[in-house]
Amino acid sequence: MSQDDLDADRPAAPTPAAAPARRPVPAPAPRRGGALALALLLAMLALVLAGYVAWRQWQQAQGTASDSRTLNGLDERVGHLESTLAGMGDERTLLRQRLGDAEQVNRGLREELLGQSERLRNLEDAVAKLSEKSLSGHDAMLLDETETLLRMGQQRYALFHDAQGAAAAYGLADQALAAVNDGAFSGVRQSIAAEREALEQSQPRTNAVDTLQQLRGALQTLPLKPQDMPAASASPGAWERIRHALASVVSVQRDSGAPLAVADARFARELTALDLAQAQAALLGADVEAAHAAIARAQAALAAQFDTADAAVAHVQAQLAALAQSLKPTAPVQLGAALAELRNLRAVHALKAVDAVPARAASTGRRP
Repeated sequence: MSQDDLDADRPAAPTPAAAPARRPVPAPAPRRGGALALALLLAMLALVLAGYVAWRQWQQAQGTASDSRTLNGLDERVGHLESTLAGMGDERTLLRQRLGDAEQVNRGLREELLGQSERLRNLEDAVAKLSEKSLSGHDAMLLDETETLLRMGQQRYALFHDAQGAAAAYGLADQALAAVNDGAFSGVRQSIAAEREALEQSQPRTNAVDTLQQLRGALQTLPLKPQDMPAASASPGAWERIRHALASVVSVQRDSGAPLAVADARFARELTALDLAQAQAALLGADVEAAHAAIARAQAALAAQFDTADAAVAHVQAQLAALAQSLKPTAPVQLGAALAELRNLRAVHALKAVDAVPARAASTGRRP
């Protein structure tokens, strides 16, 4: 507070009023006690004013010190804020630089990623083509094997009427076709199964051929009729020895009136075996009537030339009779439908593969 303010706060001294113009009257004598009281009062007022002025100055001094301290603190805070802001500005500049570098790195990574994606697509295409080629090669090999087995079975049955061998070839063809990954050939497997079943149903004819082969081998051990065989003497005498010695010069034989001289056992056995062989050939040629006729001739030869009382001869006759009853005229099995269907499907798949190549090339050209 300035001196002017202190002067303004002081009470104004009373201004003595102008005395009226009168005649001078003799003043009474002042009192000494009243002047002393007034002086004391004035002194007290002066002390109060001096204390008030000192107190105001002290408050002003304290306020000025606190304001200066506050201003100093504010100056320090402002300076700290300024330094902080300057540091933040530097950090923001550094962050901008780092963001720029990160954007460049991200741009490079993005381009590299796009390049890797393109390479991956090319690799997938190459692997797909390779797998497709391997699968197609594997399937082609299996289809070739299936076609060969079907053709083999068909020709075996057509040339030799070997239903058993043809059925085995068809079974192997079905196994090879089952390993093909393409399900479009399931219909061919059904056709193969149908033809194989037809071949298996014609197995009794094959069994009959095997039975006739066994009977041909058994003819060599069958005994002939006893009355047609020369009687063997227990102990050869002198005349018997002489007859054996002269057998090379003179031969005397007995003819019983049979249609065939059964003394020649080898000739009788060969004729019967020839009839059985003709029956086999007729069965292989699917000629059931000729097989019946050959079996009938073999039965007649057995009854006329062999010992029917022997158990082996009776067993052979029983087998021939069973064969004659079991053989019935049947239509030959028609083969070739499965083979034709397989060839048609392979041709269709080859056309599809040829059409798929331009489409794959066009899709590869449109790829970004």
